[in-house]
Amino acid sequence: MRLDQQPAYVLHARPYRETSLLLECLTRDQGRLGVVARGVRGERAKLRRAQLEPFQLLALDLLLRGELATLTGVETVGMPLRLTGDHGLAGLYLNELVVRLTARQDAHPALFDAYACTLARLAAGEPAGWTLRRFERDLLEAIGYGLQLRCEAGGEEALQAQAHYRYDVEQGAVRCAAGAARAVRGGDLLALAEDRMPDPAGAAALRRLMREVIRYHLGGGELRAWRMLAGVQPRR
Repeated sequence: MRLDQQPAYVLHARPYRETSLLLECLTRDQGRLGVVARGVRGERAKLRRAQLEPFQLLALDLLLRGELATLTGVETVGMPLRLTGDHGLAGLYLNELVVRLTARQDAHPALFDAYACTLARLAAGEPAGWTLRRFERDLLEAIGYGLQLRCEAGGEEALQAQAHYRYDVEQGAVRCAAGAARAVRGGDLLALAEDRMPDPAGAAALRRLMREVIRYHLGGGELRAWRMLAGVQPRR
């Protein structure tokens, strides 16, 4: 199957055979794809290799056969986004998160749009921590693991802003004492649902919560980017 001018971002690249790369790409219409880019390594291929950098919106021409696609053409769309410092680390985290939590050839156009929006927010200098929480929320929703952020477990009682909850991945928010381990305020869960930035204490609680949820969906695994982000504190 031929795919022409497919909007895409490169998430990861590794050497493949002598002169090629094996890419993991997020595409709008086909989801995550493994893509073989032939002949892009070496001195003569510097220009073409430079087009395949992360955080650059691309239009790819692909030939899809079985599990892998072959790159037949590439064009850059607009200027590459410049992510540095904490925002650069956040961008790498986005890429690893998408690779680890999505299946190949499982289309999620809403996820593609959320990814593009998140890169733009990071490039504009918006707070990295809050920007990542919003993307994590949208990613989980897109792949069918959306969080229950407005009602208590069971879906009958609305969350109370001043109450405290322990979030169970399989059940939802269960009311608990304020000093309980992993407690998060109802107001902070509602803030995430309503796209309102919480205060620093709420941002830290949501960071811990999202890490627990993601770890659960990884089957208890870890992300390499978590170690890099260890020193990036949630900021307003």
